[in-house]
Amino acid sequence: MRPAADDVLRLALPLILRFEGLRLRPYLCPAGVATIGAGATRYLDGHRVALTDPPITREAALVLLRDSAAREYVPAVLRLCPGADTAPRVAALVSFAFNLGVYALQASALRRRINAGDWPGAQAEMRRWVRGGGRVLPGLVLRRAAEAALLAPGGAGA
Repeated sequence: MRPAADDVLRLALPLILRFEGLRLRPYLCPAGVATIGAGATRYLDGHRVALTDPPITREAALVLLRDSAAREYVPAVLRLCPGADTAPRVAALVSFAFNLGVYALQASALRRRINAGDWPGAQAEMRRWVRGGGRVLPGLVLRRAAEAALLAPGGAGA
């Protein structure tokens, strides 16, 4: 049975916020894209964030995050990983896809392990995604450990 989106979001959103942070003024993300909040590149009406935009409130940033996760990432994870059978597992994958993109999940050995029901293998694959700019980043090590914990058999997580 598929987990309810609300259950997934209750776990995924704090995890994403913990590692993405929350910036209320527009900024350039590492990929050079104008971003605001917890990684939003577009507003609810669809227009792109610009560096000249005014700051937003914390509440507005949280609405953007929830909308993006609910509209884009939860459905993509459920479609790509039907083997993810609990809210904690789907939440871990939503956080992963939010950070690295849906394509990274789609093309990964992580996805193959999940859909094969190989949870220890999926945890090991998750922990491999810790590099940025060619080097291991401590923040990614921590994020992947938290996500991998949610994939554990039983899926209780961190």
